[in-house]
Amino acid sequence: MVAAAPPMSGSRQLDFNAVPTFCRHNRFTAECPICSKGTVLDPDLKPGRPRRTTTGSSARKGGAARSSASAAPARVSRGEYASAGPYNGREIRLEKVPGGLRLAGWQAGQLLREAPVLELGDLPTLLAEAAQKELLAPVGLDGEAAPREDAHGASPGRSGELRDELRVERLDGERVRIARWIMRPNRGWELQEAPVMLPPARFREAIEAAAAAGALASEPVPSDPAA
Repeated sequence: MVAAAPPMSGSRQLDFNAVPTFCRHNRFTAECPICSKGTVLDPDLKPGRPRRTTTGSSARKGGAARSSASAAPARVSRGEYASAGPYNGREIRLEKVPGGLRLAGWQAGQLLREAPVLELGDLPTLLAEAAQKELLAPVGLDGEAAPREDAHGASPGRSGELRDELRVERLDGERVRIARWIMRPNRGWELQEAPVMLPPARFREAIEAAAAAGALASEPVPSDPAA
């Protein structure tokens, strides 16, 4: 029996792992759009996006950015304004803003989210300054009605589908509140503890109505004569 000759030096052996394989669709697996889908042979497969990790330096940068945002300069008035006060560090400003006027309280350069309240004696000075700076037409403060502590004047309007009123109300003592009230269904009138932003005509109408009702008289009488 003749022995098989040994393989010649330098000859290459067949590597069956490198031979393309057929899939069950009788195609090369690499060329089959069904069997290669989702595998490394899929030409449409996109490499996964590397997950972003947060390093200590980036975390410090993020913290510094938040600190810078919290340390941003205080908000200041940008438009022309007239002011009254201060009252315990708070100032009432009637400021020109796009679309009308804003009446609001300010403290330490920050806008306060509350209904503005000022001293009755400061209202004429505020209105005179506003007229001088052409923020508001001159307002008549002379009323014929007897002064009453519970009197108020209003300028009616609408806030979307709801009725609203800008009211100028006499509070206890020598204080006046100028605020918006909204009529809520099944709840009645509701005070809006917020700055007031309305056209100048609404402010003028409400203030003159309050003067006519006796809410701005210098010597009010009790609302209940029997008291």
